[in-house]
Amino acid sequence: MTENNQKKTFQYTYSAGDQEEIKKIRSKYLPKEENKMDQLRRLDEQVTQRATMYSLILGVLGTLILGAGMSLCLLKSGMAFALGILIGVIGMAVLGMAYPLYQRILKKEREKAAPEILRLTEELMK
Repeated sequence: MTENNQKKTFQYTYSAGDQEEIKKIRSKYLPKEENKMDQLRRLDEQVTQRATMYSLILGVLGTLILGAGMSLCLLKSGMAFALGILIGVIGMAVLGMAYPLYQRILKKEREKAAPEILRLTEELMK
């Protein structure tokens, strides 16, 4: 055998653990492909997120108003006490509207998302 016929090469293979780590790192940089099940989950999550967000904002606002009324009730003045009761009742009313607001927004969002969700579920069930 001559020296020209011999090819000197070096090959290295990574272990299984290294291969998994390489795949994880590589997957971070690949474009994300959203399948139909992922789309369905995302749509369903969006419906409830918007309703939750608005009802939480209203609930926090009502809690702050109620707290302001309670603080006024602690003052020595009779006028501040009466005003505190009035503001506290308003805060309770705002708090009481949070759940009906959640239900109303949830219903509207479900109606908007229903055609797309039903289409995706039909495709997935077949």
